[in-house]
Amino acid sequence: MGRKKLKIQRLEDLKARQAKYSKRKTGILKKAKELNILCEVDVALLFSSPSGRPTLFVGKNSNGLSSILKRLSNLSFEEREERRAYTIEMLKKIYENSESEFDPLSLSHDTNADIHKLYEDELQELKHKLVQKSKILRDWRNPNNVEDINQIKMMEDHLIESLNGLRSRKNQLTIEQQIRERESEGNENLGT
Repeated sequence: MGRKKLKIQRLEDLKARQAKYSKRKTGILKKAKELNILCEVDVALLFSSPSGRPTLFVGKNSNGLSSILKRLSNLSFEEREERRAYTIEMLKKIYENSESEFDPLSLSHDTNADIHKLYEDELQELKHKLVQKSKILRDWRNPNNVEDINQIKMMEDHLIESLNGLRSRKNQLTIEQQIRERESEGNENLGT
């Protein structure tokens, strides 16, 4: 008896959707593990279940997710766009003959200029925040240079964080010193 071909569309019943998600997730995780082992490729999958619980799978690589993300973040804008276009083309081929309601063309609404503008705006915002934070941290030694209450709050938070770090280090050194003193006392008692 063969398998019945499912029409790919959203399941209305929440329990059926959760069950299908669980089975399909298991299948795709198995395929990802096999791909990772057989081809020695880095694999990272992130799922969000119908109930909202996330699942992260990273293949057996010593560097793990951080190396994959670092490699992706180091790609140039042009390389990212090439990969995006390739992915869209592959999705078109996959869904060309299917009865799915998924439209891969809906993924390509943004033009390169729109994406580039978005990245530029985000970069400018981050640069502005960096300049503000640097100025505040530079001026923390001279409170007379403070211009508003937010700067004072940031300086206070920075000082509290530094003080907590110093306290933690002091406690650690105190414990280490006590251990050394106990060890030396124990050695002196053994020697007599």
